[in-house]
Amino acid sequence: MPKLLSEAQVHQYREAGYCDAVTVLLPEEVARHRAGLEAYEREVGHPIAFPEKSKSYLLFDWADRIVHHPKILDAVEDVIGPDILVYHSTTWIKEAHSPAYVLWHQDGPYFFLDPPLHVTAWVALSDATVAAGCMHVLPGSHRTGLLAHYDAPEQYNMIKRGQGVSGYDHETGVPVPVLAGQMSLHHTHLLHTSRGNTTADRRIGFGISYIPTSVRPTGRSVPSALLVRGEDRHRHFLPEQRLTMQMSPQALAAHAEANARFRALQDVGYAAA
Repeated sequence: MPKLLSEAQVHQYREAGYCDAVTVLLPEEVARHRAGLEAYEREVGHPIAFPEKSKSYLLFDWADRIVHHPKILDAVEDVIGPDILVYHSTTWIKEAHSPAYVLWHQDGPYFFLDPPLHVTAWVALSDATVAAGCMHVLPGSHRTGLLAHYDAPEQYNMIKRGQGVSGYDHETGVPVPVLAGQMSLHHTHLLHTSRGNTTADRRIGFGISYIPTSVRPTGRSVPSALLVRGEDRHRHFLPEQRLTMQMSPQALAAHAEANARFRALQDVGYAAA
């Protein structure tokens, strides 16, 4: 019996590679987390950027609370089991009336993990409608394994390297709209993309990379991860410590080290590709 998802949603994840519109946050939680993010942005005078937008749960209370949210973890447990690590997170923001986009791609090539059991929880802090540039997916594409990706960095491409897969255009795929407080889940090999935001509000998504503790990194560099549920009997990753004080010197140092380790794993992987 699943903890949060329905049997139909678990089946959809297994067969199609994703499930959508899972309600996890109350309206007051959405408002509080968005306010926390935007308070930081006002303080620094610009939208959240690298490196703070990566592994934000090691820096900010709002992100820490999201990755530990029991409803989110219940849904993740329904598809990957009870022993869960947070491996990475990224804050995905498309400003109002922004042409920002992401090419068709898979998440797997960025993370260098085996076996491919990584699931992304994409949590909406504002409405991610079709007009706002929600994710589009190719159902069942997670069964193809890893595909060859090319690099196409460009001003409005939200992925730094601009990785993409040839043969698909913006008319392809199924939209996965989620409203504020909802999330979608998708498999690491699922092909997905997103288009520009034509609405008057920011499209704010928080993408969390969850993995079962049995998964191991495949590169020569050892990254870190945070245990958020269950027990880590495998210890394939250096353990991260849960945030105790937002933006403290200790938090800043832990965040810098974790991001450096993640970046080192990617750099070695890119060189070997």
